[in-house]
Amino acid sequence: MESGAKKWGFQRTQGLEAASTTTVRGYLNLLMGNINQDSCLTVVPLGHGDPSHFPSFRTTPAAEDAIVDALRSAKHNCYATTVGILPARRALADYLNRDLPYKLSPDDVYLTNGCTQGIEVVISILSRPGANILLPRPGFPLYEAWCAYNHLEMRHYDLLPEKGWEVDLDAVETLADENTVAMVIINPGNPCGNVFSYEHLNKIAETARKLGILVIADEAYDNLAFGSTPYVPMRVFGLTVPILTMGSISKRWVVPGWRLGWLVTSDPDGILQKSGVIDSITGFLNISSDPATFIQAAIPQILENTKEDFFSKIISTLRECADICYNRIEEIPSLTCPKKPEGSMFVMVKLNLSMLEDINDDVDFCLKLAKEESVIILPGRAVELKNWLRVTFAIEPSLLQEGLARVEAFCQRHAKKQ
Repeated sequence: MESGAKKWGFQRTQGLEAASTTTVRGYLNLLMGNINQDSCLTVVPLGHGDPSHFPSFRTTPAAEDAIVDALRSAKHNCYATTVGILPARRALADYLNRDLPYKLSPDDVYLTNGCTQGIEVVISILSRPGANILLPRPGFPLYEAWCAYNHLEMRHYDLLPEKGWEVDLDAVETLADENTVAMVIINPGNPCGNVFSYEHLNKIAETARKLGILVIADEAYDNLAFGSTPYVPMRVFGLTVPILTMGSISKRWVVPGWRLGWLVTSDPDGILQKSGVIDSITGFLNISSDPATFIQAAIPQILENTKEDFFSKIISTLRECADICYNRIEEIPSLTCPKKPEGSMFVMVKLNLSMLEDINDDVDFCLKLAKEESVIILPGRAVELKNWLRVTFAIEPSLLQEGLARVEAFCQRHAKKQ
């Protein structure tokens, strides 16, 4: 062998490359690689939910001041405790306790590196030989990636576009068996822009209780609701079924790069404790990384000092952008939006391939759109829905208008001749 070495004992991790390419980042890297570098067009990012780049979505100075104060105090340069520092967990418990029929304690709150680590935690601790988990279709592909990596069987239930993207609860009951550990819901919806009603969430809780499974509530976009349906956190139903909630400051405060999230157990009956899930969460966090201590220390001040007018401004801007997005898409014959978005930063759009020439599928559409118009849109295949598109509307309104005008021009150029 070369250099006289014996056979090397290391090799790449099987399955990791495949899992990583199916994430949002994997698809975005593919699309960005297809941008025409000779084009003078500004790239319009309608594929990734990170509006922090744009002036209309600047975070509140109260949050920035809290970070500066925590850093300059020189009290938070140390390692944090495994589950997060107590003042931050106490402040978050108080923040999340509003309108609950029971009270969370700081011991119910675990700090994570954003919702991303929360997903890693819950999928890892629930994985065991023979187990399966129920995931929404369309959904957030990081769940599929972590399930694949942990060899946890995935079973997809559909969200129903004709019913405002509600959960197909009949399918949930059909898919579940004695080896089902949990079902995931995302509310407000990524990628559909829907907001589940109180009544529908109650039905989800009752169904999960009947099946003996816990609910993983992905609430990364909590309170980002701007339609007629009020936002209701799933933890309201903690007396019905055990719930693991994931949240963060990333979206509501528009600071995804700060990487501060939380995993919360809503379980007044102590079922998660008796089953060992609580010990597993702590055990996992013992061997993983923590959010930066000074970011944790800033949380009480961020929660206390952020004024309602900041949230109102963000909601108003999102509503304006959602209106622009929906109305412009409605003017493009080859695209259909089944429901106007009411929350989060996304909308799902149906691609009518029969009206287009030289477009094979959703991935082909997005690759050619990137090359010809420098507009990035996520193909529906990335979120388990082939020949749909996920459009992010949380960017500067003027740039959104420009990007959608280019999408319309692209569709006209590829329209089938009558």
